[in-house]
Amino acid sequence: MCDNRRMTDAAPTHGDDFIIPQAWSSYTATEHATWDRLFARQQAMLQPRVVPAFLEGLDVLRMSKPGIPDFSELSERLMRATGWQVVAVPGLVPDAVFYEHLANRRFVAGRSIRTPEQLDYLEEPDIFHDVFGHVPLLANPVFADYMQAYGEGGRRAQALGTIDKLARLYWYTVEFGLIKDGDALKIFGAGIVSSHGESVFALDDPSPNRIGFDIKRVMQTRYRIDDYQQAYFVIDSFEDLLRQTLDADFGPLYEELAALPDLDVDVILPGDKVLTRGTQAHALAQAVR
Repeated sequence: MCDNRRMTDAAPTHGDDFIIPQAWSSYTATEHATWDRLFARQQAMLQPRVVPAFLEGLDVLRMSKPGIPDFSELSERLMRATGWQVVAVPGLVPDAVFYEHLANRRFVAGRSIRTPEQLDYLEEPDIFHDVFGHVPLLANPVFADYMQAYGEGGRRAQALGTIDKLARLYWYTVEFGLIKDGDALKIFGAGIVSSHGESVFALDDPSPNRIGFDIKRVMQTRYRIDDYQQAYFVIDSFEDLLRQTLDADFGPLYEELAALPDLDVDVILPGDKVLTRGTQAHALAQAVR
């Protein structure tokens, strides 16, 4: 959730909220062209793969406009849609700051963009991941409410010392979630949406497990940050995701999870709703390299 982001200039000073100017006018023509290239490639690939609400968000926020989005213009449109705004941060933000922003309907985004040589692989999130990947769904009222609820839950989890468990919920939904769309599966997680390779892998590859979403199951499951996922969790709808989050009594749930072992990413439990039992071929091939 809170990652160091590569900056193209020296990190400016900031206040307790870590907000800094985006400095939109300082972007170079090459940086704008890199955004446009990434945008065009992902938009074309995602048409049949991504949840329709994502494409609707692109339209509502006019994100097809050439060049890196200006956060002030983007926030004006987003505020009209769902009361959210996008704010620039210099890089690593403390958990408390991250959750406070989400709870107040502010999405923090790095302002640097990858180089043209990094189109297909990037170790750290950049503005394309943060803005293209995350922001379109913030124009959806239900998902926008979920993100605020998550921020509020983060403040409570921090007080209880259970951030590591709650972070798994964010990872397997906001970053790498799949959603049912009739008889098909679609992607909605920003980590998939902003990745050319994982946009294909998450839906088409036989390697990963695809398991029906259960909030306790998700929060018990480890995740990996260095490769494609070995397991994806599939929600029925944004409405159901929000309902499960609001209905969960997290205090007793954290106590229950503390007494249970963490689950490895490739584990399938007897009670899981398995949509796809993966071969794990990709992970096994990476392990022997």
